[in-house]
Amino acid sequence: MNVHQLSITYVPEQDRILARVNTQEGRELQFWFTRRLTLGFSSLLDRMVTDHLARPAGVEASRLAGMDELAKMAVAQFQRSETLKSADFATPYRVSEANVPLFESPLLVTEINLAPLGHNQLRMRCAEKLTGGAGSRNFQMTLSEQLVHAFVHLLERALKQSQWRDLSAPGAGTTATTEPHGGGDKPGYLN
Repeated sequence: MNVHQLSITYVPEQDRILARVNTQEGRELQFWFTRRLTLGFSSLLDRMVTDHLARPAGVEASRLAGMDELAKMAVAQFQRSETLKSADFATPYRVSEANVPLFESPLLVTEINLAPLGHNQLRMRCAEKLTGGAGSRNFQMTLSEQLVHAFVHLLERALKQSQWRDLSAPGAGTTATTEPHGGGDKPGYLN
């Protein structure tokens, strides 16, 4: 699957994050991330980027292994910012009648497997395994270094919008309030 466009957005009505991928072959893949899965997945993804993709050109793995975590994180952040400079976040995600959906409905991701590949690539396998015998659906994508950094960037933006990390902070949800979260007209909910 060759990725042409990527979109990751928080959908408040579903309280989920929707990821959408347009492929160069004219297919569209849609999949949901839940709060529980996303919070665990985002920290795993950050660790994978720091440990496997944050390797400056010409630096061998043994030298990188000698770096402390703070140095690795700084290198990863620098590479992310450099990579994102050439990314196109201005072009809107295009929904086309010609795009053939890969699945009839968006896949609800219940399992994620990440594996580092050579040349700063990452393989992401996602599966939907629901109880009740509904069967299982899955897909696999190989993400280039630029796509990994773009994926992390878009996921971080969606997480900020969802405010899920605020809810998982120590003490969050322990005090009652009459104001809805965010001050809008909708009531606040804690899942």
